[in-house]
Amino acid sequence: MTAFLLDGPEAAKVTLLLAHGAGAAMDSPAMEGIAGALASAGLRVARFEFGYMALRRETGTRRPPPRAETLVDEYRAAVAALAARGPLVIGGKSMGGRVASMVADELHAAGSVAGLLCLGYPFHPPDRREQLRTQHLEQLATPALICQGTRDPFGSREEVAGYRLSPSVEILWLEDGDHDLRPRKRVTGLTAGDHLRRMAETVASWAARLGRGGA
Repeated sequence: MTAFLLDGPEAAKVTLLLAHGAGAAMDSPAMEGIAGALASAGLRVARFEFGYMALRRETGTRRPPPRAETLVDEYRAAVAALAARGPLVIGGKSMGGRVASMVADELHAAGSVAGLLCLGYPFHPPDRREQLRTQHLEQLATPALICQGTRDPFGSREEVAGYRLSPSVEILWLEDGDHDLRPRKRVTGLTAGDHLRRMAETVASWAARLGRGGA
């Protein structure tokens, strides 16, 4: 049975289902900060772990994460287990968002999800810019929001500007943010908290449009 960490008001109009990144669990500091900010913006947030991460928690043994493509069935199962009432947005941090993006159109067409949220999308592995993970995003029909730091090593603003992405994809660029959306305060005068609040406010506004049936 899928276990969830839940944050935010139960009566929220939109629920977010978020998966973790490749190397950090659903209760990592980054995921805690993301969930807390989104909950403070009035959204219901459900976090879950893929099986390999749950096993790591149980055994304490760290193994390399499986290929993202092998985790799509687990994401489908999490959507079914959550059985959210009202509009559901699926997504996650880094790899979690990538896996969600692989099932988004299927579930959107079935009426199971209203949108896709990717937090630090891994457009390519660091230092391997030629290995793009964008082909399915070129034809994506699901309304999607990607929140990305401008200096993310998995896809900076300059790099992403040259990609072909579906018109359904919106991108929020967070100035000087890294893969965890954190800016360098000495460069921007901003803090990680500032970026998380802006991210959450943008997600809440975008999700409200989905909740009203808008794209």
